Amino acid sequence: MTSLKNKTIFITGASRGIGKAIALRAAKEGARIVIAAKTETPHPKLPGTIYTAAEEIKAAGGEALPCPVDIRSEEQVQKAVEKAVAQFGGIDILVNNASAISLTDTPNTEMKRYDLMHQVNVRGTFLCTKTCLPFLKKASNPHVLMLSPPLYLKARWFAPHLAYTMSKYGMSLCVLGMAEEFKKDGIAVNALWPRTTIKTAAILNIVGGERVASRSRIPDIVSDAAYWVLTQDSKTTTGQFFIDEVVLKKAGVRDFSQYKVDSTLPEEALMADFYIP
Repeated sequence: MTSLKNKTIFITGASRGIGKAIALRAAKEGARIVIAAKTETPHPKLPGTIYTAAEEIKAAGGEALPCPVDIRSEEQVQKAVEKAVAQFGGIDILVNNASAISLTDTPNTEMKRYDLMHQVNVRGTFLCTKTCLPFLKKASNPHVLMLSPPLYLKARWFAPHLAYTMSKYGMSLCVLGMAEEFKKDGIAVNALWPRTTIKTAAILNIVGGERVASRSRIPDIVSDAAYWVLTQDSKTTTGQFFIDEVVLKKAGVRDFSQYKVDSTLPEEALMADFYIP
């Protein structure tokens, strides 16, 4: 395993939720975090901004560069990458975390919502990776990590919310292709997905509110798993579709009660996430 100290990590959607949790975990080792997210001013329903996240990252022991970025914009992504390289000297790791979600069936999916999910989830992932690539090639242990599911092609995952699943699987297809494409450059490209639902704003506002959140785990389980992935040798750990719990068991974790929202619930009462066989 390698250290994340002084590594520059570009994380999309790092102002809250899983993205911020990954940033804070890396910050504990002294990483430099580029917070590439849209929220500059407080949102009435969503906690945190790029600036409040930056303060938390600094308090945890890392450096932070808040960059207002809509990852659908090639110009904004390019400017953020240039700013990161100017301030920190390069980019070692990219975490494609930002995502848009709408759990609607085909008749009830507005095309503007369809476009948003595909522009953020697929195009944004592709764009950020493409833009960071020249600098990842220069890094000593470069990683790209997508927060996307294993490619489990079963109709049950497509029929209820086809547009969303297509967009998330698009991110996973980037893993499949880019891992092989970038192998010659020693750049690892992997996916990470939670076994259970994770208590985030999406769960609270879209997927089922407190009823589902209470049967979920906290974002720290994903950030701890991401830490393990990002500290592996990039030349030998690539093209994998990791599940957080499986990763942490491999890393030696045996007690998962620390990650439960409700510590009194038995493991079997937790809500399985989408796309888990």
